[in-house]
Amino acid sequence: MRNVLITGVSGLIGTEVANTLLNKGFTVVGTDTRPPSISNPAFTFMQASPDDKAAFVGIFGKANCDALVHLACSCDNDLPPLITKDEIKLAASCDKFIYDLAVKERYKDILLLSTHMVYAVQKTREPIRESSDVKPTHMYGEIKADSEKTLSKAINKSNTNGVIMRMPQMYTKTFLDNLHSKLWDPKDNCFFIYGYGEYGFSFCSLYNLCDFVLGVLAGANGMSNYTGVYNICDTKPLLAKDMLEFLKVNSKVGAVVQRNYGTDAVKAAMAFAGKTSKSDYRYNDIGIICSNISYDNTKAQRIAPFRWKLSNTK
Repeated sequence: MRNVLITGVSGLIGTEVANTLLNKGFTVVGTDTRPPSISNPAFTFMQASPDDKAAFVGIFGKANCDALVHLACSCDNDLPPLITKDEIKLAASCDKFIYDLAVKERYKDILLLSTHMVYAVQKTREPIRESSDVKPTHMYGEIKADSEKTLSKAINKSNTNGVIMRMPQMYTKTFLDNLHSKLWDPKDNCFFIYGYGEYGFSFCSLYNLCDFVLGVLAGANGMSNYTGVYNICDTKPLLAKDMLEFLKVNSKVGAVVQRNYGTDAVKAAMAFAGKTSKSDYRYNDIGIICSNISYDNTKAQRIAPFRWKLSNTK
């Protein structure tokens, strides 16, 4: 079975990806600034900050892996709500160095966790495909768009496969912050919904991502060439009304205000140019909240089943 190196292993995403691979018989080496809560004889932890080049030279020399899952500086739930210039510099300084090390060590696969925020603002309701324009308006999207380009350059003219996983905000049965942010108004300190909540948001159950990573590393379902970009998301958007019911069952939800979308959209359009929309990855743009923007994961379904959704997520 394969040996896999995971950066950012101590975050929620990193820990779940590592456990998924370990449960399937993979050997995993994980790096982070602090050790994760993983107890498995096939797991080895090596402490390193993402920008510690000397540490990563040693890690790649000792790890004896053939695949890299790069999550460091990529897990949106691990970052503070407002992305700083220091974090942008940190991401830029570590990515190229790590990719070059993996290629030098002749890794077969490099998987990068990216974000849907790399896409340009959509003007239609057509599902967004991997071929759609890339023009991020958000700092986190800019970080990942640069990382995607860096990975593509690093694997050029090599035998290393590069897999870019563009994922919207994720959730689990216990991690509800991203769902919460779409229905919560911090100004009025209340939950809200437009009409009867018949509008949706694209999210990703964390376990759909785990299944996809496993699928790639287990052979990509027999695909001879799987290098490329993939949308990793639930197959259908989550309706606001279903999200609200899910939160009522799994969290504490007080009074819910029923609002008129038209009035709020006008107010939001006037205030959209603020810094918050560019730096807060959970920013809720009321001006487009009912646009039902969705992402097409047909390409990714060739590798993984995408069986998880709001009703069965763990």
